[in-house]
Amino acid sequence: MSTTAQATAMRPPAAINKLIFRRIMPLLIAAYVMAFLDRTNIGMAKDRLEIDLGISATAYGIGAGLFFLTYALSEVPSNLIMHKVGARFWIMRIMITWGLISAAMAFVQGEWSFYLLRMLLGIAEAGLFPGVMYFLTQWFTVQDRAKANGMFLLGVSIANIVGAPLGGLLLTMDGVGGLHGWQWMFIIEGLPACALAFVVWKFLPNRPTEAKFLTRAEAEDLEARIAAEEQAGAAAAGNSKLRHVLKDKQILLVVGVYFTHQIAVYALSFFLPSIIGTYGELNSIQIGLLTSVPWIFSAAGALLLPRLATNATRSRTIATCTMVGIVAGFTLGAVGGPVLGLLGFCLAAFNFFALQPILFTYPATRLSGAALAGGIAFVNTVGLFGGFLGPYVMGALEEATGNKLSGLWFIVGMCVIGALLTLRLKRGSEDPSKAAVGGH
Repeated sequence: MSTTAQATAMRPPAAINKLIFRRIMPLLIAAYVMAFLDRTNIGMAKDRLEIDLGISATAYGIGAGLFFLTYALSEVPSNLIMHKVGARFWIMRIMITWGLISAAMAFVQGEWSFYLLRMLLGIAEAGLFPGVMYFLTQWFTVQDRAKANGMFLLGVSIANIVGAPLGGLLLTMDGVGGLHGWQWMFIIEGLPACALAFVVWKFLPNRPTEAKFLTRAEAEDLEARIAAEEQAGAAAAGNSKLRHVLKDKQILLVVGVYFTHQIAVYALSFFLPSIIGTYGELNSIQIGLLTSVPWIFSAAGALLLPRLATNATRSRTIATCTMVGIVAGFTLGAVGGPVLGLLGFCLAAFNFFALQPILFTYPATRLSGAALAGGIAFVNTVGLFGGFLGPYVMGALEEATGNKLSGLWFIVGMCVIGALLTLRLKRGSEDPSKAAVGGH
């Protein structure tokens, strides 16, 4: 085939979609595996930090949550910078800085250095998740975007499936080279992000027209179809500028649901190992293995449910059902004891990443261009304050009551509110008068 013929050749959209999934998703998933591992591995170190450094449960909860305050405040600027400089360079920068700071957690001396490094880690990693959510809007149409988002969020599940047993194993290195096991955990889990950053730089194209695995005609057609969808959605919703996000009730609804969702996700991420530690005489490896079980279910949920959210009605129904599932799971975790409690956490985790990828399809049906980049970051920014509130309340209630499960009822109450909010969700081009019967 001639060069001209190759440039104008067009494969079916389904074949192009599969090719894009195969070429860019593994790299993005690997990046998020490391990101989530490095932000949540303190869950495995919680009890050791208390013993070795005297960091209380409340101080631990504050430090765990401070990550999200600086992360959230840096999100919108980070995403707007990525919109200008491109995903490839910006994701590489994010990964190098967070890898170095995560490894530096090994040198924490007490509460204040713990707080400082957690805040710096939040600044360093800010923009990765909303940046990738925005990046995926440049590669997938609305119909396929929830599936793509769900695949990316597999990184969270994989990080917890692998990270908890790995963290438990690394904790057994106590005394090697004069370091505590938790110090080795931070170093060994932090530095690989720096190496992966250069792989991202080499192999991740910024947009379809820069991808060597697509013909020029395929790339231009895909970009044109996505641009048309964004413009139609933004026009229907009346949103063309970033300031319009603050006036859009649907975007604010998404923020509210996501806020309650993040309270649940990070409460489980940071406190599940210590909760499981109350189930009996378990060593760090056994705790790590049991901690990974709910996250296997979360991976199943991320794979099975988001791909069903192909229109507005299905998206709303799945969003409501998953929030109800999270409520049921945490309730069972609070009252069920070791066996039923762990099953309850599995139920909650199954629904975590079935919901999140669906929520992030809504901004792209109501915004476009820089407003879309900033809008996605805004949703993540405000939502992530839940990542501060959940661990803080869990730690404070544990210290006040002496019961590691007491904070779970706060999670249940917040998620009930989130479930009620999902009932009002609508897509950008959805006719409100037809919301009960169908979507686009």
